[in-house]
Amino acid sequence: MKDIIKSSSTRIKTALALFVAALIIGYIDSFFVMWLLFGGLLVIAINESQKLYDIKMDSIYYYVGAMWFVAYFYPSPEDLIFVVAIVLASVLAYTKNLDKKIFLILFYPTVSFLFLLTLYMEYGVMSLLWLLMIVAGADVGAYYVGKSIGKTKFCETSPNKTIEGVAGGLVVATIFGLIFAIDNVSVFGAIVISVAVALASVFGDLFESYLKREAGVKDSGDILPGHGGILDRMDGYLFGSIIMLVILRAVM
Repeated sequence: MKDIIKSSSTRIKTALALFVAALIIGYIDSFFVMWLLFGGLLVIAINESQKLYDIKMDSIYYYVGAMWFVAYFYPSPEDLIFVVAIVLASVLAYTKNLDKKIFLILFYPTVSFLFLLTLYMEYGVMSLLWLLMIVAGADVGAYYVGKSIGKTKFCETSPNKTIEGVAGGLVVATIFGLIFAIDNVSVFGAIVISVAVALASVFGDLFESYLKREAGVKDSGDILPGHGGILDRMDGYLFGSIIMLVILRAVM
């Protein structure tokens, strides 16, 4: 275990720095700051996703930028993705020269950032902390359990991911989920949400791995030492945020 920690020291330092930054932003608890932060991350994520999808289209920033501006004032930001999709479909039908891969960028990562913003608007900053701890628990648990005792390959998409690691990640994520669950959620509800979100984060990471393999790259970017790009770091949250919001709306 000591060797594993030593070999991932850069990864750990970056993760700790990001965690401290997240706590500071959470303590400020300002909608404007959160909107600005997610918007900035979305721009970087779109730039990374264009490389993964092998597309270069500057106009996507105008469409998404306009949508994100409206999201600041609109009560249900996730609805706006359908408006943008209709606009792009209309442009495609009229001009016949719009690269259809642009819809992939709307699916991933744009939709998830809208869900993150909505999650904050509807359930507060503590829901984001809850999401952060569940996904972090799943990631850390899977990494160290997998490195320590992992032997059974989880799937072909990500050869380094093991069933033992995934199971360990789910256990750690559930424990963290119970500790950091928001108010008015029962113990059973917290367990269900924690497991569902953790599982979604696993497949978010898997989807990112699939995209990178298809694109023939190791990381989506290099902005975060030891982690890669924004998508490399946020893939689990981008899937997990959607699942958390949907379930919370169903049970609260």
